[in-house]
Amino acid sequence: MDTERDAERLPTMKDVAERAGVSRQLVSLVMRDAAGPSDESRERILAAARELGYRPHQAARLLRQSRTRTIGILFLLRHPFQTRVVERLVARAAERGYAVALAPLAEDGATDAGIEQLMRERVEAIVAFNPAPSSAGLAEAIAQLPVAWLGEWAPGRGVDNVHVDEEAGLAEVVAHLAALGHTRIAYAGGRGGVVAADRADAYRRAMAGAGLADHAEVIAADFGEEGGAAAARTILARADRPTALVCAGDLVAAGALAVFARAGLQVPRDISVVGFDDSDVAALSYHRLTSVHQDVDATVEAALDCVVDRLADPGRPPLTIATPARLVVRETTGAPRGSRAT
Repeated sequence: MDTERDAERLPTMKDVAERAGVSRQLVSLVMRDAAGPSDESRERILAAARELGYRPHQAARLLRQSRTRTIGILFLLRHPFQTRVVERLVARAAERGYAVALAPLAEDGATDAGIEQLMRERVEAIVAFNPAPSSAGLAEAIAQLPVAWLGEWAPGRGVDNVHVDEEAGLAEVVAHLAALGHTRIAYAGGRGGVVAADRADAYRRAMAGAGLADHAEVIAADFGEEGGAAAARTILARADRPTALVCAGDLVAAGALAVFARAGLQVPRDISVVGFDDSDVAALSYHRLTSVHQDVDATVEAALDCVVDRLADPGRPPLTIATPARLVVRETTGAPRGSRAT
């Protein structure tokens, strides 16, 4: 007998039965808190379990009940806001009695692969950030279990939809910059799926609402640092530059700030810069970036409420929830150079 391996082995239900001098079936009844065992047998079995350090196998028990109490989440690994939501969702789901299965994707990650991974783990519901709308795996998942669609508007897809109120957030950005004296307010973004196009459209509506529609300009950029860097180089190559740049995300703003700094432009004296997300990147001491704050806790609570409530009531109508957004003003916005406010 391999005594070392035996010592390292986790105690089983059979070990508890042998220690208590009862059948394995009786131990199973006690561990499931089922009716039948006497109080004396129950106490003896629980005492034996404590002595051996035995813990019931939760996953196996849930599988026997055809429940896993696991929520899957599909997200981009490098996206600051999404990773913050995942961190918080893991903690809040545990408080509600659910585990979380993660399907992190690279920037070019396929939705189908992530959905397939989660389905193999027998998740009961899925929270998905900006999944590919054409994904066959996503359509199959929606047909089988609750799906909460996060990040972009998903009208008509028959799923619960949680989305930041970027309309209000960007309107606040434009109002803030206009109050400082800016009229030539450009936007870096528009690339990166439906959410990118939606956010760019929200910027255009914000400019129109402030009476600045004629000055609206979208400089094509994706959601990464290089997208912001490319947008900044486009601005630097022009003689007639905008006095403010609103960015689709904080990483975009970080790339723009770096290029402006290398070119000798001072922010905000020469150009104001605004991000979106209010992530840890925005709060860094060498950025101090003015940014639109997305509420992580509100997003997590709304997503969990959607999937847990739909598990309880699969037939209820889909919900569309806009989470609050607000502008956090730091050091990257100021009056345009030469204005009376400087």
